[in-house]
This record gives sequence, C-alpha cells and structure tokens, in this order.
Amino acid sequence: MSDVTQQADALERAQAAVQAAGEAAEGAREASAAAASYLDQLAGLATQATGATGGVDPFVFLFSVFIMAIFVGYYVVWSVTPALHTPLMAVTNAISSVIIVGALLAVGVDLASGDGAIWAKIFGFIALVLASVNIFGGFMVTSRMLAMYKKKQR
Repeated sequence: MSDVTQQADALERAQAAVQAAGEAAEGAREASAAAASYLDQLAGLATQATGATGGVDPFVFLFSVFIMAIFVGYYVVWSVTPALHTPLMAVTNAISSVIIVGALLAVGVDLASGDGAIWAKIFGFIALVLASVNIFGGFMVTSRMLAMYKKKQR
C-alpha cells in the first residue's frame, strides 16, 4: 500500500469516529433532556403531594437539624471514654465562653429596633445564665476529677 492510500484510510476512520462521536453526543443530549423532564415531573408531583409551593418551611428545616443534633450529641457524649472526659470538658467550657460573648451581645441589643429586640434580650439572658452554669459546673466537675488523681496526704 502506498503512503497516500494509508492516509486516505486513516482519514476515513477519523471521519467515521467523528460521526460516531457526534451521534453519541446527540444521544447524550436527548438522554439529558429526558432526565430533566422526568425530574421536573417528579418535583411537580412532590409539590402537589405535600401541598408546598416554595420548598420546605424554614422552621421545619431548622427544627429537624436541631433534632438530629440532639441524637448526634447523645451518641457522641455517651461513647466518650472516662480518660477523655477532662479534655472534652475544657473544650466545652471554651465553647460556652463563646456562647457567653454572643449572649452578652444579644442582651445589649438596642430596643429601638422593635419587638424582636425584646425577645433577643430575653433569650440572650437565658443563654447567658445557662452558659454560665455550664462553665462553672464544668470547672467544678473537672477539679473534682483531677482531685481523684492526686495523692492523698496523711
């Protein structure tokens, strides 16, 4: 075979590959359009089934996150070994100190912004009290645990 014949065969194979790729791309476009159509239909059915018009209510979303956090926190706390209790209490105290800073900011909200500021002050005060109890109680528990490891004096 001559060099020209080999180039012609390679050109024909390349053209056939380009045509096959074009057909595959067209098939992929059609499949993508069909999938988008199915998703739109499913979204419409879900909207009709739930009666919702704009997605999930923010309260329901935040409440579900809160409930999941309760379960995760429960399993995390009860799976901690006693040897790790003291370092984790120190971290908990640090987190509570950040909560105290946020609570102080909430308590100091100016009343000029309306009724929401009154609720911010109330919830900020509650957070301030609870975080303070958590910090002082954490330090008391930590000091009692550390006292268990001290040698007893006669």
